[in-house]
Amino acid sequence: MRRIVGPILLSTVLLLSGCATDRRSDSLAHTMIAYANTVRWDGFEMAEAFVDPKVREAHPITELDRAHFKQVQVNDYDDGNGPVPAGENEVRQTVSIGLTNLHTQAVRTIVDHQVWRYDPDKNKWWLETGIPNLNQ
Repeated sequence: MRRIVGPILLSTVLLLSGCATDRRSDSLAHTMIAYANTVRWDGFEMAEAFVDPKVREAHPITELDRAHFKQVQVNDYDDGNGPVPAGENEVRQTVSIGLTNLHTQAVRTIVDHQVWRYDPDKNKWWLETGIPNLNQ
């Protein structure tokens, strides 16, 4: 009986640690899709909900930023190869965002270098780099 307890305990620990990794991976995939869809269809003001609350507090969106958000429409969101791990609870992603100026119909592309951090207590990924700068 004692011979069986060790392998069972080890298997249980390995399975539980695998579950945590799966939760983090699933949460990342869901967050990346939700953020891309929010930026593409709902706009940058709605995407602010993905930004880490500490970052939002330290760097609030100004009225001028809000005015810029209303002047453009996202016509493309290309996340390339997707997020790249940059540590246990961090990923980096470079995204090309196509914008159309609603007043002039001019089209341009900005590059957004994103850093995402995982909060294991909330099983949530937070955008650490804030909303993209539209004045590139």
